Amino acid sequence: MSLIHSITAKAPAKLNLFLHITGQRADGYHLLQSLFTLIDLEDTLTFTSTDDGHIYRINDIEGIPEEQDLVIRAARLLQKTAGVTRGVGIQVLKRIPSGAGLGGGSSDAATTLKVLNQLWETGLSQEELIHLGVQLGADVPFFIFGQTAIAQGIGELLQSYPLKPLYYLILRPALSIPTVQIFKSPDLVRNSPILSPVELEALRMSLEKGQYVARNDLEPVALAIFPSLRILIDALREAGFHFRMTGSGSCFFMPFLSKEAAEKAKQQIESWDNPSDLAIQALFVVKALG
Repeated sequence: MSLIHSITAKAPAKLNLFLHITGQRADGYHLLQSLFTLIDLEDTLTFTSTDDGHIYRINDIEGIPEEQDLVIRAARLLQKTAGVTRGVGIQVLKRIPSGAGLGGGSSDAATTLKVLNQLWETGLSQEELIHLGVQLGADVPFFIFGQTAIAQGIGELLQSYPLKPLYYLILRPALSIPTVQIFKSPDLVRNSPILSPVELEALRMSLEKGQYVARNDLEPVALAIFPSLRILIDALREAGFHFRMTGSGSCFFMPFLSKEAAEKAKQQIESWDNPSDLAIQALFVVKALG
C-alpha cells in the first residue's frame, strides 16, 4: 500500500504549430497530422486519495458541470479499467482558458490519468494510458506523451519531434468558436496530404529560424463563420503580425525567437488601432516547454 496520500501536479497548455485534416473515418472521426508543443501556461491539480471509492471535485469550475468534467471522466475511466476500489478528491486551479484551442481540459484529463496511475498504484504503461486517453479526446494522448510531437491517426499515433523552445505571443479574441460547427462544415478540407519526413525537417529548420510557414486547416472555416474575426486577423497580418489559429480556436499565436521580441510585438498590438468590431480579450507571452 502506498504511503502517498496527496499529489499536486501541473497541467500545461498546448499549441498546434500546424494542423492538417488528412481524412475522415466511417465513424465520423477526423484523421489528422499535427505538430503539438507544450507551453508554460498551466493549470494546477491536487489529488487526495480516499478509501471510499468516491470520485469528486473539491472546487467548482465555472461553466463546467462536474458530470461533464474530463477530469472526473478520466478518473472514473481509470478506476473502472484497473478495478480500483479507492476514490479521490480533485482540486483544479484553472489558468488555461476554456474553448481557446489550448487543450486545457485535455491536459487536465491526461494529468489525472498519469497522477492517479501513481497514486492508486495501477501500474499502467504509457501506451495503456494513451489507449485510455484517446477515449476521452483526440488531444489527451499528446498530453500523456508529454513532449513536442507529431500526432497522426485521430491523435493517438505520436512521434517525438525535438524543437528548440520558442516564445509565442498568444491572442485571444472576445468570442467562442464552436468546435462541432467547424468539423461539420462542408468547407473543411479533409484530404490534406501527410507531410513527409523531409518536409517535417524543413519545417523544423524554418521554425527554429523564426520563419513560420505552416497552416491550420480549421482556420479558414473559422474565419468564414466569423467575419469580424477575419477582419481582425487580416488587419494584423497587414500590419506585420502573422498570427495562426491553434486547434479549433479561438486563440491565435505567433512565434518569436526571444521573449523580448514577443513582448515588443505585444506592446505594439496593445497600442494598435483595431479596425474590427471584435475586441482582443487577452494578449500574453508564453514559452514552449520542449
